[in-house]
Amino acid sequence: MISGLDHVVALVGDIEQAQSAYRTLLGCAPSWQSAGDGSQTVLFTLDNVSIELMAPEGSSDGAGHIRSVLAAQGEGLASLCFATSDIAKMHRRLERVALQPEPVATVEGRDARSGATLSWKRTRTTTELSRGVRMFFLELSGERPRSAATSASPVLGLDHVVVSTGDPERAAALYGARLGLDMALDRSHPDWGRLMFFRCGDLIVEVVHRKDADADPAHDQLWGLSWRVADIDAARTRLVDAGLDVSEVRIGRKPGTRVMSVRSGTCGIQTLMIERTPRAESA
Repeated sequence: MISGLDHVVALVGDIEQAQSAYRTLLGCAPSWQSAGDGSQTVLFTLDNVSIELMAPEGSSDGAGHIRSVLAAQGEGLASLCFATSDIAKMHRRLERVALQPEPVATVEGRDARSGATLSWKRTRTTTELSRGVRMFFLELSGERPRSAATSASPVLGLDHVVVSTGDPERAAALYGARLGLDMALDRSHPDWGRLMFFRCGDLIVEVVHRKDADADPAHDQLWGLSWRVADIDAARTRLVDAGLDVSEVRIGRKPGTRVMSVRSGTCGIQTLMIERTPRAESA
């Protein structure tokens, strides 16, 4: 039913500052900008996912809710929005697995700069039943416009989104049995804890359980993003030149990868960049 991850939503305090930060981080331009229902939004659309930056606007109840979340939790990831080619079937499945989806709604958006429109059908689960992670499910009427590269070493797409859990067995049941994602890896390590990888289109939903973490066993947390780059050394040079705080490049946990951490300019999101080496792809 789920064909991929359509987009992730990040709540931010200032839409202009966040847009500028992600233009630098991703090395590409926004592809969509809109306002309504108490929010301003900017989207960056890459090879396999979009990231939607959302900030409060005005004094409506919707804007007040966003401000209350920001006051309580700060900037960061807020929800996952899965793609499906048949929202009616997706809705029936969510009902069968007791996730209590909302009725399907049809929504239309308009890009503030170009005037282009795009419509979609959506539903969402009851957040308490999806272990505290807000989840939406979308059937788009067409393709989103793509972000144009503004750098010679842009981010290409998303490699994985990380969810932190205090109850790995129940989290595995949610993402595997109930949502129907294919578990590609289940591994425990004394230093890392337990890692579970679920395939979602051509990226991974990584569910992490750290034994020493003081986590709520009933509520998972959207924790971070790992972005794909073709040349991690060039990407690091670009980010350092832009004034961002980044780590040295190091060998990744997954064989055939090199990674670096980005410590600033991410709007509160734990961020990694990853390069898959040619050797790994040809093996």
